Amino acid sequence: MKITGYELYEISIPTRRKHTWASSTVDVGQGYVILKILTDCGIEGFGEATAMPEWGGDYGRYYGESAGTTRIVIEQNLFPAIEGMDPFDIDRIHAKMDLAVRGYNYAKAAIDIAMYDIMGKAVEKPVYQLLGGRHREEIPIAHSLGVIMDIEAAVNEAVQAVAEGIKTIKTKGGLDLHRDLVLMKKLREELGPDIHILIDANQGYPSAKEAIKWGNLMNQYDLQYLEQPVEGLYPMKQVTHALECPVCADESCWTVADALDIIRENAADYISIYTTKPGGLYPARTIAKIAENAGIRCNVNGSGEFGVGNAANLHLASTGKNITLASVFPVTHIDGMEQTKVGGRWYMDDILKKPFTYHDGCLVVPDGAGLGIEVDMEKIKKYSVG
Repeated sequence: MKITGYELYEISIPTRRKHTWASSTVDVGQGYVILKILTDCGIEGFGEATAMPEWGGDYGRYYGESAGTTRIVIEQNLFPAIEGMDPFDIDRIHAKMDLAVRGYNYAKAAIDIAMYDIMGKAVEKPVYQLLGGRHREEIPIAHSLGVIMDIEAAVNEAVQAVAEGIKTIKTKGGLDLHRDLVLMKKLREELGPDIHILIDANQGYPSAKEAIKWGNLMNQYDLQYLEQPVEGLYPMKQVTHALECPVCADESCWTVADALDIIRENAADYISIYTTKPGGLYPARTIAKIAENAGIRCNVNGSGEFGVGNAANLHLASTGKNITLASVFPVTHIDGMEQTKVGGRWYMDDILKKPFTYHDGCLVVPDGAGLGIEVDMEKIKKYSVG
């Protein structure tokens, strides 16, 4: 089997409400890239790049991508490097992509995800089996509250999400430390002792000392963990060693090398894994395995993926024995087939023909060949921009 061609689509889908965080002011889902890879035997695979120009690693270590950037890199660098290759040669494909252009992991992730979709369809197996087999059939979802929400609106939305089965609430913070503390207190009062609550500062706290001070104050309300409180590996290490509650690395962990650095320095208790930040499912699974052997728990985080990217998220989250924390991606909604009003609901529609099954705060991992999804090309046309 040989890779012969591709199609690119820039997609924007209306959100239920605006969703931003400390390091991002652009709403999610407004210009993501859907990639279709073609082969000489007629099998097609889909990938997704959640391109965000404001998103990057510590101190500019990695760069953001726009939909336009992703398109150019795939057209001019990545596809010419892999054209004619066998999709099953996934390690060589990554090597070729890395030689063709440094970085641009979101563009590489779109290709990687499409390769896994093709491989699974070719052998009539779900992607999770190509990643080593699944440890769980359902993935618990954390409902995310955007940083721009006022306290009353955030608490009301959290209560609604919990009523719809959600068992973990993730609130974005980092811009106003006092507001984070008040929100944590009110969420615990309203939700009771059995709901997990975590705060993601997205590197927003001004120093390790500030993060330690306010993290200790928030922990009196049973903070499940504090995600990426500060920018930089060593400031985060200070916070991790000083706080009683666990600290999770996100922006500080993009690549396999980053994961090794975190483990070597004992800089975090948990690692948040993406299918996109390391460049696809292949390196993401490697990060999960390294973390497992270091005794580090993980979740699969995301950037508000559409159905293609969410399918990849679900397959990845099912495979790691240590991926036990609630994952942060949308409960996929199709217009006319909504499963919740608020819980996990990021978008008003999607590009799939059927949503993933939502059950008791979890999404069910698809069992079909490849990603196990059917992309609706009419929806692709409807939501295409540019």
